[in-house]
Amino acid sequence: MATDKELSDFLQSVEKRAFKRSVYHVRDDEAALDIVQDSMMKLAEHYSDKPANELPMLFQRILSNTTLDWFRRNKTKKALFSNFSDFESGSDNDEFDILESLTQSDNNHKVQSAEENYASVENFHDIEDEVQKLPTRQREAFLLRYWEDLDVAETAAAMGCSEGSVKTHCSRAIQSLHKALSAKGIKP
Repeated sequence: MATDKELSDFLQSVEKRAFKRSVYHVRDDEAALDIVQDSMMKLAEHYSDKPANELPMLFQRILSNTTLDWFRRNKTKKALFSNFSDFESGSDNDEFDILESLTQSDNNHKVQSAEENYASVENFHDIEDEVQKLPTRQREAFLLRYWEDLDVAETAAAMGCSEGSVKTHCSRAIQSLHKALSAKGIKP
């Protein structure tokens, strides 16, 4: 049985990586934070009686399931509701122009940096974009294996699939990333 300190230390050690992994999956900082917090609460509530060495695998599985639950809820919510308040203008006199709004939001995301840092920042963003474009299972396997540094068996347990599936997903992810990044001139 894990002590309170062991559980606390474990959660503290994984919080940043879990958050980054969730951001890669859902592409929303607030949702990712909710997912990580929910996962941590589920681990503490339901599995605090497990040995400390089982916590990493349990947490990865809980995090994966919580992320899938978020996608399911979000898909249902989008199917039932449309939030048109995002497309309202700030003042009563102005007409809302969606193209103008999109142009302004695109301009706000550009990074202003020194010329020598610009290329590396752009490369990093290109890599992140390509990781996000991977199919869900490939992205999950890739992040668990190479971001979380889990072995094949641990990744298979966290994803709820066979080790062969993990190897296939990782191989396809690496091939896709290599092809996409090479086309952009980014060499491994």
